[in-house]
Amino acid sequence: MSASPRHFLDISALSKAELRAILDEARRRKDARKGWPKGQHDSDAPLDGHVLAMIFQKNSTRTRVSFEVGMAQLGGGVISLNANDTQLGRGETIEDTARVLSRMVDAVMIRANVHQDVVDFAAAADVPVINGLTDLSHPCQIIADLMTIEEWSGDVAGKTVAWLGDGNNVCTSFIHAAEKLNFRLAIATPGQYAARTQEVAAARAAGADIFVTTDASKAIANAHVVVTDTWVSMGDVDKEAREAAFPPYAITEEAMAKAASNAIFLHCLPAHRGEEVSDAVIDGPRSAVWDEAENRIHAQKAVLLWCLNKI
Repeated sequence: MSASPRHFLDISALSKAELRAILDEARRRKDARKGWPKGQHDSDAPLDGHVLAMIFQKNSTRTRVSFEVGMAQLGGGVISLNANDTQLGRGETIEDTARVLSRMVDAVMIRANVHQDVVDFAAAADVPVINGLTDLSHPCQIIADLMTIEEWSGDVAGKTVAWLGDGNNVCTSFIHAAEKLNFRLAIATPGQYAARTQEVAAARAAGADIFVTTDASKAIANAHVVVTDTWVSMGDVDKEAREAAFPPYAITEEAMAKAASNAIFLHCLPAHRGEEVSDAVIDGPRSAVWDEAENRIHAQKAVLLWCLNKI
């Protein structure tokens, strides 16, 4: 009987050593490619002959491009599927789709509406399944974020990461990572858009240092990293309520002045300039968002290699 596949569904399921191995591999492969054309294979082409299927229930720019380019650099191939154009969108069960794709490809990435769908897909699959985003979490994004933090600021352990805005799926994955890599996470959100209390409690029980408040100034004070996201995400139906609640959490030059003098700014993009972040911040010298976006490629590559037992 074959071993169970190595799924990448949430950072909370990784050991500290596994997370560190993924980050180190991402950095190593990025450093090895400096000056190369984007489509050139890595020197070892470790996924030559492998195929990744990508299923998109939600639109994507960075996830789609980073996985496609990443697989090309690793020597493999990609099939992109819009869920509405497959039998999955016409009534085929998640489990049946997982069983079929397991016979045809070597791994599956899903960008899904509902987290449980990815969990159910992985349970039925015989190949690794990667969570490319769900309503609960966004672990691939956080790999890129952690990689970027360490490029700009050194080891993330002991630093304070301030999250301001919506306690959403990206925030959840930061909560998961805080316990693994021993950084302090300060979260400021409006009360009605708070981070998931169950995730916060579980991380704290495992030793994470997580501070939760509704006061943006308290969260950002002396932070080494300042992170935000859009106020209205795909699928949100309360646009007016959100736009009324979030202005106090906007990242402006005045807000950044409260952080540490060498603090950096992160945003997973797309950014709504003039809402959650000002032009002066996202285009300023403390903005690491463009490195963060590029690092999605290197992060996805490391995740793929970990899933396929190459690291």
